[in-house]
Amino acid sequence: MSDQPAQNGLIPSPTSEPSKAAASAETKPKKRICCACPDTKKLRDECIVEHGESACTKWIEAHKMCLRAEGFNV
Repeated sequence: MSDQPAQNGLIPSPTSEPSKAAASAETKPKKRICCACPDTKKLRDECIVEHGESACTKWIEAHKMCLRAEGFNV
């Protein structure tokens, strides 16, 4: 089991590192941000080029929502 001696007559509990690693892997995005949400990214970029950033808040917000759904903090 463990090479550590028991303290107060109790067996030390296993560390919770594997569960922490699994939890962080679930919340960590599986893709890089540049590769996530290509459809909304394309629409956002085309709108900004043609009309300017101030006229494209609808597409910018749609892309941010998609990125958040993928696990990014934007």
